[in-house]
Amino acid sequence: VPPAPRFSAANMSVVEHVREMASAGLHSNVRLLSGLLLTMSGNNPELFSPSQKYQLLVYHADSLFHDKEYRNAVSKYTMALQQKKALSKTSKVRPSTGNAASTPQSQCLPSEIEVKYKMAECYTMLKQDKDAIAILDGIPSRQRTPKINMMLANLYKKAGQERSSVTSYKEVLRQCPLALDAILGLLSLSVKGAEVASMTINVIQSIPNLDWLSVWIKAYAFVHTGDNTRAINTICSLEKKSLLRDNVDLLGSLADLYFRAGDNKNSILKFEQAQMLDPYLIKGMDVYGYLLAREGRLEDVENLGCRLFNISDQHAEPWVVSGCHSFYSKRYSRALYLGAKAIQLNSNSVQALLLKGAALRNMGRVQEAIIHFREAIRLAPCRLDCYEGLIECYLASNSIREAMVMANNVYKTLGANAQTLTLLATVCLEDPVTQEKAKTLLDKALTQRPDYIKAVVKKAELLSREQKYEDGIALLRNALANQSDCVLHRILGDFLVAVNEYQEAMDQYSIALSLDPNDQKSLEGMQKMEKEESPTDATQEEDVDDMEGSGEEGDLEGSDSEAAQWADQEQWFGMQ
Repeated sequence: VPPAPRFSAANMSVVEHVREMASAGLHSNVRLLSGLLLTMSGNNPELFSPSQKYQLLVYHADSLFHDKEYRNAVSKYTMALQQKKALSKTSKVRPSTGNAASTPQSQCLPSEIEVKYKMAECYTMLKQDKDAIAILDGIPSRQRTPKINMMLANLYKKAGQERSSVTSYKEVLRQCPLALDAILGLLSLSVKGAEVASMTINVIQSIPNLDWLSVWIKAYAFVHTGDNTRAINTICSLEKKSLLRDNVDLLGSLADLYFRAGDNKNSILKFEQAQMLDPYLIKGMDVYGYLLAREGRLEDVENLGCRLFNISDQHAEPWVVSGCHSFYSKRYSRALYLGAKAIQLNSNSVQALLLKGAALRNMGRVQEAIIHFREAIRLAPCRLDCYEGLIECYLASNSIREAMVMANNVYKTLGANAQTLTLLATVCLEDPVTQEKAKTLLDKALTQRPDYIKAVVKKAELLSREQKYEDGIALLRNALANQSDCVLHRILGDFLVAVNEYQEAMDQYSIALSLDPNDQKSLEGMQKMEKEESPTDATQEEDVDDMEGSGEEGDLEGSDSEAAQWADQEQWFGMQ
């Protein structure tokens, strides 16, 4: 007589073994065994009971999901649900021929609701949002768990079904009143901060050290209404509290708000603080990389991109940062590819849409660029840079009327601040009839914020047209008193040349190039001055050029040809 088995595992059915391995996370083992058992079941339908077949299909589908084979997983989940329907028609579970002990139908069966949730996850990974909504909509409201309501809310929001999205977010908060992302979802859909706060008031009052939550909700209500100043002040008051000091999420939000308000210096500072606290931080690093690139710090951008790729290449941010490096290095086709890759990873990445839109615009594909900027506006209606990109496209295609309508709408929607005033003035400068209006708008902007660089640049452009160089010099010196900016130093150099202050102009060009070594206009201004300083040498050079058939122009043509060859080689990067 053989000895009695020492382990209870010997008395388990083979399906129970599969279930144990699945709960232990042995996905590759589950996939192999369940695949073999399903083949056996197909060859002998009586081998396993309906409930066992259902379990095997679910566990096999789960293992496929873990291996990211989403389409195959959906197929198996669908078969499992069909098997479940057949099972529900049978009141009793038939015992399987190969197993002495059978599990009662009511016990240990995977939840049908969970199966549908997993199917919805597969559909979202396959970018089939309509199918995901359909499968979750089929679950009765009372049976929906918080995670199902959260997924539905996000899917509804993405599909533009705002009312349904609000209902689902509220249901999440009813079940889990501290679901902060659901709170942000409601605020982003224009639900009043007071109404959202009322849904959390009971838990705030019953749990100690949660008094900050009502202020947090108030802060993000300001964020989503576009009131950047009050949002910054409220988050700063939170951040100063000892218990929330050095919170990376709050610092990231502050950095983003400073960026939206046009305060790039403070934005970079806050991003750097957040990065020091969390060296693996990814969120917001796309905006940080863009700001560094705009300042001409391309080496820092390249290093940031490499670091982010080492953290994760499955997020949009590292691709956007590398794209910014390419864009500001004037490699637009590569920037286009990198932007497209980022959108592929995250279709809601506003910075990726702006990058791709800017690359398309600079490549002369203005209509395609307009589509991307419009999508960015849909996703971030309070971000001015989205509107700026669209208006630049309109101006590039001489659609001044459309640009004026858009600028006026932004002015009315986001309010009269230095940024919206400057944006409207930028469009007015394009039409000779509205020059005086542009001047008035710029004066208002500079009264509000004398250091706002874009307003200073546009006012300088206006003064240059009127040949009021002394006024321009005074304006630029005043703007540079408390900040240093490459463009402002370069324009000051241009104005100084106009009033024959050559030495100081040379100094300004040098400062501009020290801030951004890639600034071509500063380099051209400096080279032009160097030629004018030695007219005899310049005349001799011109004579030689004439004798040699304009050799200098030939060099320029050669460099264009070389650039064209590089562009041809990079065409494969271009993604539609």
